[in-house]
Amino acid sequence: MADFQEHLNNLKAKMESVDKGKIEGMNAIYGFDLSGDGGGAFHVKVADGDAEVAEGVADDANITITMSADDFGSLLEGKLNATSAFMAGKLKVKGDMSLAMKLQSLLG
Repeated sequence: MADFQEHLNNLKAKMESVDKGKIEGMNAIYGFDLSGDGGGAFHVKVADGDAEVAEGVADDANITITMSADDFGSLLEGKLNATSAFMAGKLKVKGDMSLAMKLQSLLG
């Protein structure tokens, strides 16, 4: 089971390896609220072809994704499909759903 810092580091590594063409022209702030062991709040700011991961809640997030820390770890590892998680109620989205679809393509 990963702790909060491991989740952040794994997400940072994923975002650093993203094809810059996929996020070029994209400007959005994704908020994440992870529950359970290893949970916490962080956000990803995508702007001008770069993605920055930071701890804490972003008051101006365009979308907030809520899920368990364990499920988030599985999502990053490619063991959990985001659409399936959403349909099963394991992943909740508040805000711009089109941004959720874009994030899925970025993460895997």
